[in-house]
Amino acid sequence: MSARGQSFGLSATAKLALVQRLARRRDGQDAQSAADPRGFGSIQGLKDWGLVRDAMDALSIESPFFRTHQGRAGAHTQIGNRDLINFGSYDYLGLNGDPRLHQAAMQAMARYGISASASRLVSGERPVHGELEAKLAAHYGAGAALAFVSGHATNVTLIGHLMTPRDLILHDAAIHNSCVEGARLSGARRVPFAHNDLASAERELRANRRGAQRALILVEGHYSMDGDVPDLAGFARLARQYDAWLMVDEAHALGVVGEAGKGAFEAAGIAPGEVDIWMGTLSKTLCGCGGYIAARAELVDWLRHTAPGFVYSVGMPPPIAASAAAALDILHAEPWRVAKLQANARLFRDLCRARGFDTGPSAGLGIVPVVLGSSVRATRVSAALLERGVNALPILFPAVPEGAARLRFFLSAEHEEADLRTAVAALAEAADSVAPAELG
Repeated sequence: MSARGQSFGLSATAKLALVQRLARRRDGQDAQSAADPRGFGSIQGLKDWGLVRDAMDALSIESPFFRTHQGRAGAHTQIGNRDLINFGSYDYLGLNGDPRLHQAAMQAMARYGISASASRLVSGERPVHGELEAKLAAHYGAGAALAFVSGHATNVTLIGHLMTPRDLILHDAAIHNSCVEGARLSGARRVPFAHNDLASAERELRANRRGAQRALILVEGHYSMDGDVPDLAGFARLARQYDAWLMVDEAHALGVVGEAGKGAFEAAGIAPGEVDIWMGTLSKTLCGCGGYIAARAELVDWLRHTAPGFVYSVGMPPPIAASAAAALDILHAEPWRVAKLQANARLFRDLCRARGFDTGPSAGLGIVPVVLGSSVRATRVSAALLERGVNALPILFPAVPEGAARLRFFLSAEHEEADLRTAVAALAEAADSVAPAELG
């Protein structure tokens, strides 16, 4: 039986033995929780996580997460004093080590300090905030932009603040967790549609739009799990047809999608104004931390004065704002970086496919998944790959469906062709070393 056909990559016998072992441990944990009523053992999520950890221990699987990098994690990195080819970082254009970003950050730090020290609404506003936002607004041809200290919080606070229980949120089934959490916070009716399926989106919108006061369509410009892109022109038409707002999460699209890396609107051949709300992060191509919104000036001004995740949060550190602005300038001035990134991603994807790996619908722009089947297999192949000098992290259930667990490779303009060929050869060896029979 193949690994995909087994439950979590385990044979029936191995699965039964594991279930019995975990049941005994769970009974012991329940008894311990009953004896300690002030503890946290009654939290179901904590119990579930405990079972996952116990299962990993029982299967002798080391966690692939929270490994310490001992320097800048670019196309190469150091983990455990070993030099590794790295596919675990968002540094798409190779700017994280660029001295121009460092210089911009140091100048801002020397003038304004490290922290804004307060909410921007009161006394945390610095000139670099406005400079970054003006450049982001210009990039999208928008009336204004607003920068937040967290990309995840940007979606949560925007969607949670914008929509109400009388409204409808229609979103791609693969939309990022931050959008889902924002939708839950809003209380709006949340309806997913099949991933990247415009026809499915229209069916759901037609069935649900009539009873809602307002509607918001949520898509990503470059999906982080599959590496594919939406039919943005089609979604823009759909939004106009059904009197809905269209919001695009550009976290993994800026600097990656489109000939010059301008994002999903460039790839789709539409004006950026066809999209009502652009959201993005500063932590990928722009090598900082935080998120942003670009939209009509009236919406941004309202958010600036009322959005809880902005008003009640400290302002973005000035060095981060300054370095992100410098990175955006370099993106515009050096399109060769985008061309190199995309060439690397296409080559890596095609080399993987030539070896028989399933890379899903990846467009070969910056993200290439290698679907391996079960969560156990993906974790073990990741570990075997690390032993061979390549760092690529597994994506496991429930982040993806069981049976679709994968390794996710983030490409960079810094990778050389030799890096890619070496990594794919190592991946083939690692996958062969973790035979389906071993999983039982």
